[in-house]
Amino acid sequence: MKMRIAVCDGSFEDRQCIEGMIEKYSRRMEQKLDIADYISVEDLCNDIDQLRQCHIIFLDIDRKQDEGLAMAKQIKDLCPEIDIVLVTASLNYVLEGYKVKATRFLLKKDLEHTIDECLDEILGKQGQKQKRLAFAFVEGEIELELQKIIYVETDRHKNVFHTMDASYGLYKKLNEIEEQLRDYGFLRVHQSYLVNMRYVEKISSYVLKLSTGQELSVPKSRYQKVKREFAVYQSAEQRDISG
Repeated sequence: MKMRIAVCDGSFEDRQCIEGMIEKYSRRMEQKLDIADYISVEDLCNDIDQLRQCHIIFLDIDRKQDEGLAMAKQIKDLCPEIDIVLVTASLNYVLEGYKVKATRFLLKKDLEHTIDECLDEILGKQGQKQKRLAFAFVEGEIELELQKIIYVETDRHKNVFHTMDASYGLYKKLNEIEEQLRDYGFLRVHQSYLVNMRYVEKISSYVLKLSTGQELSVPKSRYQKVKREFAVYQSAEQRDISG
């Protein structure tokens, strides 16, 4: 699958510089990268279809820092699988960058020496995340990118896969689906729900809130186990970010 990278920077010169470095990396690694540039992250977010096609966003936060960080959080809430690289001339917003779950923080003056290593790491992880499996849905056999499955819900005699783009029905026991997806960050939070943890925003008062807005109840019998497994997942994700 071709990787799509968006470069959002109000400076034409800076956009050209970053794009040139990415293109140079692409040629050296013989890996085709689809690069798009935007004057602002707002322009990208205004086209939700384009946003959802992105795998990596290089986001300048030197201008309107608070707005840029707020937009970064909005993107991560909507599309948690996207890797956001914050690019800036100073280190003043490093802590805030981690709060919005940015993957990396790069200084503009060091880009020539850091962008290749940054792309190596992110593309390596993205390659692992692009795991796809084929399912014999009611709608026909469809190959799904697992990171785009938000949750699986039992509905009478079938289970419904809710993705970012559509929903698909499958006549297969949820226990079997759970076993199939266990190693890919999916957590059984209810007898009828299997959730992709990358979309979990928080768990409190026996309610699990997804970044997409849905809220799912967590029974008392499962609550502590669900909280514990999600905490382990969050800890592993944070190590990946800070490492």
